[in-house]
Amino acid sequence: MLRRSLVLLTALAVAFAVAQLAAARGSADQADPTRIVSLSPTATESLFAIGAGKQVVAVDDQSDYPKQAPQTKLSGFKPNAEAIASYNPDLVVVSGDGGIVASLQKLGIDVLLQPAAKNVAEAYDEIRQLGRATGHDEAATTLVRSMQKKLTALIRSVPKKSRHLKVYHELTPDYYSATSSTFIGRIYRLFGFSNIADAADKSGSGYPQLSAEFVVASNPDIVVLADSICCSQSAATVASRPGWRNIAAVQKKRVVAIDDSVASRWGPRIVDLARAVAAVARRS
Repeated sequence: MLRRSLVLLTALAVAFAVAQLAAARGSADQADPTRIVSLSPTATESLFAIGAGKQVVAVDDQSDYPKQAPQTKLSGFKPNAEAIASYNPDLVVVSGDGGIVASLQKLGIDVLLQPAAKNVAEAYDEIRQLGRATGHDEAATTLVRSMQKKLTALIRSVPKKSRHLKVYHELTPDYYSATSSTFIGRIYRLFGFSNIADAADKSGSGYPQLSAEFVVASNPDIVVLADSICCSQSAATVASRPGWRNIAAVQKKRVVAIDDSVASRWGPRIVDLARAVAAVARRS
């Protein structure tokens, strides 16, 4: 019952956001935006994936994918209303507020707030929301269906005997990790994996700092490195850490390096993440 209520609340929140946007634009029949500014790397990826890329005139300094995205010095972490307004946008997509929504609305600019998704269902909702807001409703629906189909196939590709595997998700070389309560952690739960970080998250933050000794003692079957770009971590560097050569993930070659941005966003490339994880999980 609680789960159904949460799903319903999420759906209502998305519908309310779209309704607000339509109201702000004066009418649901008003012309689609032609000058979009995205201050969310995830939204940027989704906009281009649904065919709205030609409508995007500027993206923030962290939006590094796809390559054709018009990257600028705009900050999504500390957005400046005047700097954003200089691009004359008719729609701005943000992942955080901090007052920027009201500031932009005072300037007569429509804003779509898309906070970090908590699970895959919310990620799908945000893609569909972007489709409705930009005139690419059908393309967004098609993309979501494709993602759902691919994720289902990838999950089923992992043998039942491997559904019990223990996973360690590394955010930084000093052993910050992500638990099952986070978006990335819920991806692992779809496969049935157990997360070694769960037992260490005493504060409930979802992102505890582990120790090398804790990881080695937990003996994970899969190690996912989300610090391969920022910090040059790889299967080789993991194997060279004191005591790590004997853990199951290293022994069975189940250490996978993931592009940092893929592992930190909740857009279309979560399929790429799932594909990489499924590939190592199938190794005997």
